[in-house]
Amino acid sequence: MEKQLEQTEEKNVYRVQGFTCTNCAGIFEKNVKNLPGVREVQVNFGAAKITVYGNTTVEDLEKAGAFESLKVTPEKQRTIEKKKPFLHEHWNVVLSVVLLVAGYVLGEGSILADVTFAASIIIGGYELFKKGLKNLFRLQFDMNTLMTVAIIGAAAIGEWGEGATVVILFAISEVLERYSMEKARQSIRSLMDIAPKEALIRRGSEEIMVNVDDIQVGDVMIVKPGQKLAMDGVVLKGTSTINQAAITGESVPVTKTIDDEVFAGTLNEEGLLEVKVTKRVEDTTISKIIHLVEEAQAERAPSQAFVDRFAKYYTPAIMILALGIAVVPPLFAGADWGDWIYRGLALLVVGCPCALVISTPVSIVTAIGNAAKNGVLIKGGIHLEEAGRLAAIAFDKTGTLTKGFPEVTNFISFGKNENELLSIAAVIEKGSQHPLASAIIRKAEQDGANLSLDVTEFQSITGKGVKAKVKGELYYIGNPKLFNELHGSVNQDTASKIEELQKQGKTVMVLGTDQQILALIAVADDVRDSSKNVIKELHGIGIKKTIMLTGDNQATANAIGKQLNVAEVKAELLPQDKLDYIKQLRQDYGKVAMIGDGVNDAPALAASTVGIAMGGAGTDTALETADIALMADDLRKLPYTIRLSRKTLAIIKQNITFSLGIKLVALALIVPGWLTLWMAIFADMGATLIVTLNSLRLLKIKGKKIGYE
Repeated sequence: MEKQLEQTEEKNVYRVQGFTCTNCAGIFEKNVKNLPGVREVQVNFGAAKITVYGNTTVEDLEKAGAFESLKVTPEKQRTIEKKKPFLHEHWNVVLSVVLLVAGYVLGEGSILADVTFAASIIIGGYELFKKGLKNLFRLQFDMNTLMTVAIIGAAAIGEWGEGATVVILFAISEVLERYSMEKARQSIRSLMDIAPKEALIRRGSEEIMVNVDDIQVGDVMIVKPGQKLAMDGVVLKGTSTINQAAITGESVPVTKTIDDEVFAGTLNEEGLLEVKVTKRVEDTTISKIIHLVEEAQAERAPSQAFVDRFAKYYTPAIMILALGIAVVPPLFAGADWGDWIYRGLALLVVGCPCALVISTPVSIVTAIGNAAKNGVLIKGGIHLEEAGRLAAIAFDKTGTLTKGFPEVTNFISFGKNENELLSIAAVIEKGSQHPLASAIIRKAEQDGANLSLDVTEFQSITGKGVKAKVKGELYYIGNPKLFNELHGSVNQDTASKIEELQKQGKTVMVLGTDQQILALIAVADDVRDSSKNVIKELHGIGIKKTIMLTGDNQATANAIGKQLNVAEVKAELLPQDKLDYIKQLRQDYGKVAMIGDGVNDAPALAASTVGIAMGGAGTDTALETADIALMADDLRKLPYTIRLSRKTLAIIKQNITFSLGIKLVALALIVPGWLTLWMAIFADMGATLIVTLNSLRLLKIKGKKIGYE
């Protein structure tokens, strides 16, 4: 649907200032949909953005948001939000408070006091009444409608002082709620300020400061020590250490030299660098992270979808119940009209669903923003929640549990000169695409082997190895299976050596002819230093099963699995086998994660409950295909992500339980007539603030400090 719209309609994205609640965002979305020329609209409350498909203007959008005095600006337009002094921005609330105090000083019940209270109500609640009455006529029941009816009702039965108190407390709660939501959104806004807005560019013999929007791919950017990089690129000249914490969440600087990739928003600590720009500003890694984080906040988490559905029926139900409380006892039991109308009004006030509605989105926004700052990209509330419910985690071996850089550990020759055999192996492997080929070539270069030998008739033997002629003689390099087929069988001594090396977790390649085996080459991909501790930590926080999936041989896989204490090892798997195994795991354990590099094993990643990619920085595929991307090549971020998710789920449950609990307590107080209007507004305001502040606790969670849940 969205892709079709993007192809057929003009798409414009705008930032919106002034959103205070999800209900307001929903009304704004509906208003914009009704504008002429607009075909489709998507409002992202968490990121405070609106996407419009069709033709409209900023003026029309602001008219559609006039009910909430929303300010709209195009996404790419840089705006500096000017903070008005509190008294200037909220003069009506301050004046309303002064009039309320004056009314109580004059003595409640006097005509002059009532007039003062009425003035306090009108001045403090003018904007509220405008929205509330408009919604009432449209039969739209939201918190503004409930509050408007309650305050007008209080004035009608002579409770002027309480009506004024409700207005002021509601206005104060709105101000605090707006501040809290802005605080949550700030975690994303801070990402936007990471990269500089201009850079020093060399064009010809000139060095000039250029705005990032005007920098072209291929430009040479000069970055001095202590400066941040404004664009993604590749180092042309110089060596330096770069602090990549903004992208990967890792504060340990990384050494960068010629041909190394660098990212916008990272800090050049030592040397002078010349960097060739490889991406436009909108395509940089930091831009993609910001975009994906903002889009993630638009996706409703399961708990948020439940709350939204519940609130849709809850608010009208409160209106009907309040009407029943106000009318039924006086009509059928001869009770006092004034007393029961007052109780009905108190129910309207306490029945506002503000706390309930905001309980989930503010938690999701805060958690996703915090994760992004710690180098973990979570692409939606649903993935955030699912990560907290995982029971089993499957790991790809190469590049995930291991470093992904194989090295030759043993070279065993049978008869011929070792250096000569290494030369033959290396020149043949130059034509191979196999990942282990690079290890042999590196070993040959380190040992000074001759790499200029002529190679002819090179041919790949799928799944087994390669063959080629060197100096007119035909050689084979491949796995032991290849030589079992060539020779019928491998002699006992050679087979024992191969088995011994495999038990040590090494992959063995054989070099030989169709007549004899000339050498055994053992290659190992070292285990990451952090892998063992991560597996232990995952078991410690309650993950029931960890599984290593690999295409490598069983002996090598078993050796690495034993070293890491992985619960189960599955080896010699094709991509289809991995997919089938993930499906089986989902049947056995329900919620299963697959973690890999985001490029290989795509079917298995897609079939898992949560697909997690390693090393998302600089890997577009990982950013696009995974549900969660660990931006650093650091497995230690995995336990942090699971704990953050569990903490978020716990806070959402706390918020929903507290929001509904406070309503039930207030409802119980209505029966004996103990609930006053000001108590009702305190309950509603207090609940909203408590759930918001509770959610903001997620901002303080750090990768290494987060507690067990």
